[in-house]
Amino acid sequence: MSNYLVAMEAAWLVRDVGEIDDAIGVAVSEAGKRLNEESMDYVEVEVGATGCPACGEPFDSAFIAAETALVGLVLEMKVFNADSQEHAQRIAKSEVGGALRDVPLSVVETIEYEDEDQLESESS
Repeated sequence: MSNYLVAMEAAWLVRDVGEIDDAIGVAVSEAGKRLNEESMDYVEVEVGATGCPACGEPFDSAFIAAETALVGLVLEMKVFNADSQEHAQRIAKSEVGGALRDVPLSVVETIEYEDEDQLESESS
């Protein structure tokens, strides 16, 4: 049995918004609220990054058209005592997907770790 940090990408729709920063704020806030309502405050919510097709530099994953934004969020969750990497991914998607119904999710990264110190040194 191993411990994993599972990072997932979520596509969040925000309506009636005119600015990217507003769309990001609303998306992160709404996702956090829905997770907290399910007592899942252990899931970290952040805006994702997309590489620029021209220069490759990362920028916030958000796009607005017709006052409707699509914001890419990154959701991170620690999964303890999973049988395998795939098992940890299924657990994370099931838990987060249950709280965020009708929100598309895909796993983007899974990191195995032994303890908190190892996880912190790898993410630095």
